Order: sequence, then C-alpha cells, then structure tokens
Amino acid sequence: MHHLPNIISVFRILLIIPIAILLHRQSWMYAFILILIAGISDALDGFLARVFSWQSRLGSILDPLADKALLVLIFVSLAYQDFIPVWLAALVVGRDLIILSGAIAFQWITHQLEISPLFISKVNTALQILFILLIMYHLAFSSLSQTLLEGMQIAVAITTILSGIAYIVIWSGNIKNKLSNKGQNNK
Repeated sequence: MHHLPNIISVFRILLIIPIAILLHRQSWMYAFILILIAGISDALDGFLARVFSWQSRLGSILDPLADKALLVLIFVSLAYQDFIPVWLAALVVGRDLIILSGAIAFQWITHQLEISPLFISKVNTALQILFILLIMYHLAFSSLSQTLLEGMQIAVAITTILSGIAYIVIWSGNIKNKLSNKGQNNK
C-alpha cells in the first residue's frame, strides 16, 4: 500500500496524452473531467503520503514531475489557442525551467538533491490548477465572470513570480552553505 501515492502520480502522468488530445480537439467537457481527476489525484497522493507516512524519494520526484508536465501542457495549449494570455503561459513555463535548472545546478554542485516543495509553491500549484479548472469550466459549460478569471490570472502570476524568486533565493543560499561547509571541512 505504501506505493499507492507513486501509482497515483504515474496515473497522472499517463493522463497527459489524453488531455493533450482533448485540448487539441477542443473537447472541453472531457478535458475538464480529466483535468479535474488529475487535480483530485494530486491532492489524494499528497494526502496519502503525509497521513500514512508513505513518502519516498521516487514520490518526491514523480509528484512534482506529474504536476509540472500536466500544467505546462495545459498552459501552453490554452495559450496557443488564445484562451489564456501567452505571457502567463510563458511565466508558468519559465518558472518551471528556473526550478528545473536550479535542481540540476544544485545536484551538480553539491552532488545532493533534496526536493521539498515550498509553501508558496504549493499555493501556486493549487492556484494554477484552480485557474485551469475555471478556464475549462468556462469553455465547457458556462461563461464565468471576466473579473473572476482575470483575478485568478493575477493570483497565478503573482504566486508564480514569488515561487520562482523563493526557489532562487533558497537554493542559492543552500549552495553557498554547502560550499562553505565543504571549504571548512577541507581545512
């Protein structure tokens, strides 16, 4: 049972292909349903891992990989089809590239990689998922208020920027500390 969160994350990764096809075909209702399932599965695997102490190194990689791959796909697809601003998709993708680059740099410099999401990053991911679900609901079922959609867009943009900055600051500090400790240990 302790592998259940990882299985759920793999399931979320497997949802990428049908979601991509549905978005391309503009099958909004079915895409909404699969994205909703992906969002619920994200909350579920995190809940199970925390409550039952089923965290694993593999899970610490699979969960954010599933989130980022799905969100990047959806943001890029919706921006390409002019349903969300290109600048917002670029911001989301840029932040994820910064995080990936930071993780690679951290691993390369320290030979260690400890992946633990920041609170602001969790808030950002939750807002991104909620924003996408609102956009998809708007496209699939009923028009939502432009004020609501624009407010969510601003919230996503702000938390995306804050999250990216937080990762840069924290990882830079961690690299500096690791290098300082290495230097002191070599004396």
